[in-house]
Amino acid sequence: MYRFSLLSIWLFFAVSGIAQEEINDSTKSLDEVIIRAFEQNRKARFSTASVKIIDLKNADRNNKLSLVNGLNTVPGVRMEERSPGSYRLNIRGSSLRSPFGVRNVKVYWNEIPVTDPGGNTYFNQFAYTNFSTIEIYKGPAGSMYGAGTGGLVLMNNFQRWKPGLSLEYLKGSYSTDALFATVRYGSDENRHQISYAHNQSDGYRSQSAMRRDNISWQSQLKLSGKQELTASLLYTDLYYQTPGALTLSEFTSNPKAARPAGGGFPSAVNAKAAIFQQTMTAGFTNAYQFNPRFKNTTTLYGAFAQIRNSAIRNYERRNEPGYGGRTVFVYNKETVTGQRKNSLQLVAGSEFQQGRFNIQVAKNRNGNPDTLQTNDDISYTALSVFVQGDLQLNQQWLFTAGISLNKATASLTRLSHYPILTQKRNYRNELAPRFSLKKFITEDFSLKSTVSRGFSPPTVSELLPSTGVISTALEAEYGWNYEITANHDFFQHRLQTELTGYYFRLNEALVQRRDLSGADYFVNAGDVRQQGVELQADYTQTFKKGLIDYFLIQAGYSYIHYRYGKFIKGTDDFSGKTVPSVPVNTLSLLFDLQTRTGFYFNSTFYSASRIYLNDANTASADPYQLLGARLGWKNTVKKKYTMNFYAGADNLLDQHYSLGNDINAAAGRFYNAAPRRNYYAGISLGRIRAPQH
Repeated sequence: MYRFSLLSIWLFFAVSGIAQEEINDSTKSLDEVIIRAFEQNRKARFSTASVKIIDLKNADRNNKLSLVNGLNTVPGVRMEERSPGSYRLNIRGSSLRSPFGVRNVKVYWNEIPVTDPGGNTYFNQFAYTNFSTIEIYKGPAGSMYGAGTGGLVLMNNFQRWKPGLSLEYLKGSYSTDALFATVRYGSDENRHQISYAHNQSDGYRSQSAMRRDNISWQSQLKLSGKQELTASLLYTDLYYQTPGALTLSEFTSNPKAARPAGGGFPSAVNAKAAIFQQTMTAGFTNAYQFNPRFKNTTTLYGAFAQIRNSAIRNYERRNEPGYGGRTVFVYNKETVTGQRKNSLQLVAGSEFQQGRFNIQVAKNRNGNPDTLQTNDDISYTALSVFVQGDLQLNQQWLFTAGISLNKATASLTRLSHYPILTQKRNYRNELAPRFSLKKFITEDFSLKSTVSRGFSPPTVSELLPSTGVISTALEAEYGWNYEITANHDFFQHRLQTELTGYYFRLNEALVQRRDLSGADYFVNAGDVRQQGVELQADYTQTFKKGLIDYFLIQAGYSYIHYRYGKFIKGTDDFSGKTVPSVPVNTLSLLFDLQTRTGFYFNSTFYSASRIYLNDANTASADPYQLLGARLGWKNTVKKKYTMNFYAGADNLLDQHYSLGNDINAAAGRFYNAAPRRNYYAGISLGRIRAPQH
């Protein structure tokens, strides 16, 4: 696979080198994408943040049930799907903290924090209609975004907004159905959008059916020449079954099977293992421009999640209300002396989050709650105060320095045992600085270096894992990240390349364990040394004449060298072992072709090397290669109506692989089989209206 990876990258550059020089000046360069992270709001090439953009074009490549394929095109990002609706996401890290769900990655939707105060993100609440762009920042973002060593995700609805309406239906293998409807109305100054999405599938495995209904509403009102108000509401009703992990022999003989009964515990089918999840997030953002140089943006929000988890060993019910706010003041000043243009930006702000959760765990009797085992009230508070300075000298030198002071407090009260006791943990005030320097050597070549510190206290799910044992003795993980990036453009910015090397030493790393019943618990490892290299290359070629309108090639490669430092637990010494859950090599290749007759072709290739499944490195998952392709036809009639017909296939190579392994599982239950070759077809219709001014 390594030889294939190197050959693929070589072929990519070879094809790019012999491509025609003709280019349409109206083609939108990737450099023109505006980076919003860290309040920079500037073109990507003038940003000091390592940010990658996923838009609808990249996300709209497969059956639209999840964003797995789109996110995995970004080097350093790995999204997994244990079963339909059950996601894990890591950015330049491992999945050791995420037996399920998304942790240690801060996520915002339309300026609203959707990562709850306890550190968990229900990423599965999002549907394809909930964003127009996704910004992914790799590395600790604590200088402005609080706790987290794993990165930052910003989702936005209103970029590239146009009034109109659209309706799309998709049908696929395993009784997959998807329906998307969106209405956009208003004017440039008063934008509104309402969307509905429905996804359902019987799943590849037994006990892996999924259904999701998603409704969202957003309005953006320009109240005056100085003030703009944005309101957002997101509601999701999600049900998905959890088939459980298999041993190697079970995975080999019948990968479609759910976890069988054993060890005194029922099978996943008999336990009716499933998750019922309802989430609602609502908030508004007020942006006020005091004068041309001074601006404030303030966001207030409230959220509620209700979860019922019928698991093999118990039945869990969680009510998780939360609220919070974020305010940011920005001061900008530009000076022009002759041909020299300098700019200074100062940022100051804070973010506050409060969650008051109740978690009840009972014995599971045939998919229903039986005898109550534990009943816990949890209060979790997170506060971050930050400042940042950003200096540009003639757009040749760019320097960013930021720091935040962070505080986290957790309180857990067990109501089911007497006497009633409260366990508290105040995590020490943490400073999270970030320094970044970028220099343009030539117009097309730049170097950037970044030093940052990240930290992450245990989440609620780690303080109170599924074993039911309160673990306030867990320490926060923290560490320093060092990276250097080289960017070089060729052929008038049509070929854009980026090479990054980084080193991140993570101390007190939180590591998951799993007992014989399948329950999770966590321990602190000594330290983890994370080193890696990432290569991204994008090439776009347009044609003024002929059948082909344009083609696009993207390549992303990651080399990941993660090792435990000193890590001894009891009689087990894992020092120097490879960190499980992460492939050493990953490669993604994208190819898009658009013709002037309306026909188009999309293809995606993803490859991952062997993945260790436990800290001792005695078990592993085999390498796999995934190939997907889609052929379609789209057209616009009278500049008002759009039509799109398409059909495609995923896993064309019919790989037998596990996506979303259970790490450090007892009894060797590591494997969650992913679907074999499958197909889909869809149709979308829309109407475009000219925006009113």
